[in-house]
Amino acid sequence: MLKMNHLSKVYRTEVVETYALRDFNIDVKEGEFVAVTGPSGSGKTTFLTIAGLLETFSGGEYYLDGIEVSNLNDNARSKIRNEKIGFIFQAFNLIPDLNVYDNIEVPLRYRGMKTAERKQRIMDALERVGLSSRARHYPAELSGGQQQRVAIARALAGSPRLLLADEPTGNLDTQMARGVLELIEDIHRGGATIVMVTHDPELAARAQRNVHIIDGQVVDLAEEPRFHAHAAEAAHEYR
Repeated sequence: MLKMNHLSKVYRTEVVETYALRDFNIDVKEGEFVAVTGPSGSGKTTFLTIAGLLETFSGGEYYLDGIEVSNLNDNARSKIRNEKIGFIFQAFNLIPDLNVYDNIEVPLRYRGMKTAERKQRIMDALERVGLSSRARHYPAELSGGQQQRVAIARALAGSPRLLLADEPTGNLDTQMARGVLELIEDIHRGGATIVMVTHDPELAARAQRNVHIIDGQVVDLAEEPRFHAHAAEAAHEYR
């Protein structure tokens, strides 16, 4: 489903090169639920934005659903992003001037979907997240937990094959966070592949597999129990 080989992301100025990702390798199979962890600044969000075709990379290969994405133009990338990928962000990313229904409808309109199908998908998604009665409310009229559920409904309405979640419970209290995680798990049971960036050990423990990132490099802790020692040596060499 998602495979990166020796991928790198470099930010350059006239005098400085900063590696956000370096020799980055990951392979997420169809239907997996993977939690991505690591310290702040380790490259987790950069990885997620590249995975979601929101950002380009500097070197290496990225295959999404068997397609090498570096060969795609902007229109092709946008089409894949709209039709195959769902996003859940920590900051919700709702449009404040649009009500709940319209926020969910926006990406469906870009697909050229007929009005009746859009309406059915939106109402089905709102029912799944328990917000059918809030369809005409605006984001400012909702709690943080409700806004995140709207973001999940927006992803659900698109029937994504790949769901990317960046700290989806980071702005929520414990009870709301558990409710959101249960919804994400429900999406996974429905067949979606999920990659979730999180700092929360409880959330990470609910995933099928944990991947840890340090200094822009990734390792599956289940396969590399001695990674921390190797990462410390590598980090010392880079300094």
